[in-house]
Amino acid sequence: MIGVSIFVVALLVLLFGYPVAFTFAGIGIAFVVLFADPNQLAQIPYRIYSNMGDNGEGLVLMAVPLFIFMGIILQRTKLAEQLLESMGQLFGSVRGGLAISTVLVGALLAASTGVVGASVVAMGLISLPVMLRHGYQTEIASGTILASGTLGQIIPPSIVLIILADVLSVPVGDLFRAALAPGLVLIGCYIGYVLIYSWLNPQAAPAIREQGSSQPRGKIIISALIAVIPPLALILIVLGSIFNAVATPTESSALGCVGAIMLAILYRKFSFRMLWESAHETVKITAMVFAVLLGASIFSMGFSYTGGEHQVEQLLLAIPGEKWGFLIAIMLLITLLGFFLDYIEISYIVLPLVYAVVVELGINQVWFAILVAMNLQTSFLTPPFGFALFYLKGVAPPEVKTTQIYRGAVPFIIIQLIVLITMLVFPEWYGMSSEQPSLW
Repeated sequence: MIGVSIFVVALLVLLFGYPVAFTFAGIGIAFVVLFADPNQLAQIPYRIYSNMGDNGEGLVLMAVPLFIFMGIILQRTKLAEQLLESMGQLFGSVRGGLAISTVLVGALLAASTGVVGASVVAMGLISLPVMLRHGYQTEIASGTILASGTLGQIIPPSIVLIILADVLSVPVGDLFRAALAPGLVLIGCYIGYVLIYSWLNPQAAPAIREQGSSQPRGKIIISALIAVIPPLALILIVLGSIFNAVATPTESSALGCVGAIMLAILYRKFSFRMLWESAHETVKITAMVFAVLLGASIFSMGFSYTGGEHQVEQLLLAIPGEKWGFLIAIMLLITLLGFFLDYIEISYIVLPLVYAVVVELGINQVWFAILVAMNLQTSFLTPPFGFALFYLKGVAPPEVKTTQIYRGAVPFIIIQLIVLITMLVFPEWYGMSSEQPSLW
């Protein structure tokens, strides 16, 4: 059981707080030296080249830093502030209107930035104090911000979808198309929950009657459209160029960067200092992502050379229920790991281990990738290590307690799991199929 024990050792070491990338790389090398042939370590450069090289396999990952850069530029243009102000005026007179506005702005930020941390922090700084000032219950206010901020995991262009496309060897454009329907369903479920909760508990999410009373309704709508149309146009250009095969995902991400800079100029927020700081932040985030990728590649090499890959494949194929038993087991495993690990580690460590089983069982890889993406989105909200929880706590007013943030996240976790189950049982509702398409 040496091959399986390497995975257990890695999880135990991570619990002590060691850096993820170096933990995986170090344990992979150690197990190869101790339990396999040390000469096999000479394969490490070839593995890195196959993942990151210019041989065509690593080209899809070029979109990652470009989409990150686009998101950071848009975040620094104060896009969230303008959208929340306009949406707040538009829906403020509706019970739960500020929470609905937060969901819609979160969806737009997700589609334009794709950076969960930036979305949660931006709305936590802007929207949370406003909702609390108008008498919103802390749990519904924080839960709405957390849920809408994590929409960047499933709504394209999403960094996690690009990573999944690379790991599962499927076209990024196909994942972007397939993720649209689940993302829209999730937005609708969030809004539906807010409306039902505010109807059952009027004092928890009151209407803001004074909002917009000094302006005509038509002027408020025009103001909201002016705030929404520029980022929406950028989203449509980026995704439309991919869906219509005008540009590859990498080319469209570069187009998005240019569009983001143009929006910064339009909003009069552009400066060379801002450009430099955005590039610097992009390099830091990208370095983290690719360091985990390289560490995970070395780990998977050690896992394979010590026999773990074969053991795991036999174990998964022996699960009762064949395809459905395997899918349920993997979804439960990813949900459990989401309590402790980030989506990057799960994507690069767990999924390569199950890829061969997915192919052998004839499971549609695009459908499987969307299931995983939805599951990984939940990991941002699950205590104790849900990153979105920490992002919000870091910017929330002092009177907001951690337990209130946790309680606020629970209903939205349940909503995400319900949508995940419907995707698993009824993929045709989302325009997908559970079977791998025939080659003939």
